[in-house]
Amino acid sequence: MKTIQELKTRIQELSKQAVEFSRKASEVCLTDRQQAKYFRQQAREASKRTQVLIQEVKRQEV
Repeated sequence: MKTIQELKTRIQELSKQAVEFSRKASEVCLTDRQQAKYFRQQAREASKRTQVLIQEVKRQEV
């Protein structure tokens, strides 16, 4: 079990990762649709992991 601070740090990392993937998808969407699709998928997965960790933090704080 990770501490709340470790979870919050990981949440920040994943959030930044999701933003970066979204930005990359926007950059390449007109030139390489497959690459853009891949980046959007990675952004969604990072976002989902972030949400799971947020729920874990909320659960531990109660």
